[in-house]
Amino acid sequence: MNKKIFFLAVLVIALGVDSCGPKKRPDEESKPLRVVNVPPFNADSAYFFVEKQVTFGPRVPNTKSHRQASGYFVNQFKRFGAVVVEQNFDAITWDNQKLQLKNIIASYNPQAQKRILLAAHWDTRPYADKDTEKRDAPFDGANDGASGVGVLLEVARAMGKSKLPDVGVDLILFDGEDWGEKDNERGKTNLPDDQSWWCLGSQYWAKHKHVKNYSAYYGILLDMVGAKHAQFFREGQSLEYAPSVVEKVWNTAHRLGYTDYFVKTNVGGITDDHEFVNTLAKIPMIDIVHYQTGIGFFGDYHHSRKDNLSIISKETLAAVGNTLLNVVYYEE
Repeated sequence: MNKKIFFLAVLVIALGVDSCGPKKRPDEESKPLRVVNVPPFNADSAYFFVEKQVTFGPRVPNTKSHRQASGYFVNQFKRFGAVVVEQNFDAITWDNQKLQLKNIIASYNPQAQKRILLAAHWDTRPYADKDTEKRDAPFDGANDGASGVGVLLEVARAMGKSKLPDVGVDLILFDGEDWGEKDNERGKTNLPDDQSWWCLGSQYWAKHKHVKNYSAYYGILLDMVGAKHAQFFREGQSLEYAPSVVEKVWNTAHRLGYTDYFVKTNVGGITDDHEFVNTLAKIPMIDIVHYQTGIGFFGDYHHSRKDNLSIISKETLAAVGNTLLNVVYYEE
């Protein structure tokens, strides 16, 4: 080898120069995740909130159980330091019944410009029309309704005991989500201005927001998030309207070790409260909703008497709740 070439080669090695190409500039290196104090999510507490709702009985609109539950939610949110708005309204159902409904909004950092919206529905379907034996029977709705509300109540409790995040957070409990048509039956009255007999509360809120000109950076909806061994696939409307939020939430869950729950598989879309927050309120919102392989969305206990406390898992509640708190507290 030429002595000059040999000298240059040794110099390159000594200086640590990458002969295959230039090194990345410091601003091109991947930034380490900043350290944020995220309050702990107490799964025992979340389970208690689910159990408490079940003890009221099915939270069917126009019933005593429904009224008792709404009062409990309002009092709990106030105890946890939130600014609470009760949005009362009437709605006509597909079977021509008039319902007295209430959306409940709990806000933290109400002065903050940048806001995150977290939501679930709190009502129970009035009949177990997917039950194999008693299709008109009432049911507990431990997962369908109570699990999402239980997670949000625990999120509120955690935030109320800790330093609040750097963004504003609004938790909305939508009413009247689950009084849609029975299978193979059509509406007995003409559909009003609302776009669906389902999701009455989110449709009303999207047209009559609790704060004039309210908007949020994005939203996350919880629906049936408490079942044992539940899995959450990436739902179609969520991917259509808020793909970056889907990535944020699923990546956060994976960072926390919840890969068995938050599955990075894309599936079709469904009608749920997030549809009307996306299309009417113009706020990008995703849906964390149970998907069961071989069955589809919701699982085999959906709208049946099997939807009771026996299917609720503290581990599943923890996976969802910890993911939510980390998403919110790491938001800048």
